[in-house]
Amino acid sequence: MQIRRYAEGEEAALRAIFRSSVRGLACQQYTPLQIDAWSPPEEGAELREQWVRRIRSNQPWVVDVDGRLAAFADVQPSGYIDHFFVAAEFARHGIGMALMRHLHDVARARGTVKLFAHVSLAAEPFFRQAGFIVEARQRPTIRGVELDNAVMSKMLDAA
Repeated sequence: MQIRRYAEGEEAALRAIFRSSVRGLACQQYTPLQIDAWSPPEEGAELREQWVRRIRSNQPWVVDVDGRLAAFADVQPSGYIDHFFVAAEFARHGIGMALMRHLHDVARARGTVKLFAHVSLAAEPFFRQAGFIVEARQRPTIRGVELDNAVMSKMLDAA
């Protein structure tokens, strides 16, 4: 397993990880309507272009397992974790926790003192295990459909 910076051109592979995570893992806590709003079954050119722009802006870290991308996540200078996704077939094998530790190291090296994220119901137990606490519950609307999630945070110790 290798954790490295994402490379331009890997956006479609990261989208596949996102879809696998949402459709293969989060589907247990959300309705089919909510899953379709979060990860539409049909994705047009506009959605794909938005995805590419967001990934290029966020500059995520990826986990490569024997030449296959298994997970990706980013941590912004503010401490915000915008994306954190593990492909369903790689879930519960320690890949997510290794990536989370890496994000902690990156944040500490930048002098970030607090991490925070908008966390799905499916990912909440993982984030709790990583030491995050729920600050607030919210119900954002995505493509006209409400989805429950939590704002979670964690104060970082000095390196």
